Amino acid sequence: MEIKYLTENTKKAEEFFLNELSFIISPFKLKRMIENEIENINIVDVRKYEDYIEGHIPYAIHVPYESLDEHLVMFEKKKLNIVYCYSQYCALAHKTAYEIAKRGYMVMVVNGGYKTWEKMSFDTVKTAE
Repeated sequence: MEIKYLTENTKKAEEFFLNELSFIISPFKLKRMIENEIENINIVDVRKYEDYIEGHIPYAIHVPYESLDEHLVMFEKKKLNIVYCYSQYCALAHKTAYEIAKRGYMVMVVNGGYKTWEKMSFDTVKTAE
């Protein structure tokens, strides 16, 4: 990418980053929401089942991305649906967020995914099979 392009498109960059910040939630903010307003959020883990049972964010439900259409009833229109996947390198949460936003659900994605949550030593939950 050329510097000239970046110089000429600072307004596009401003819009892009504002839009991105509007729909990304930090692990810190999610932790506060779990502590103070859990009744207003629906946390959704879109990783594989084996990974979900090994550890997930408290109160998270499991909706595997591969069968998203079959599990749309797990999302809630009156709550903020907060979606996460493996890490900042995983696109499953963003793909899920896109699909449910198209259907009219409020949605945000956890910045850094489960790996970042875990790295911050926040509580996790293991589920028996």
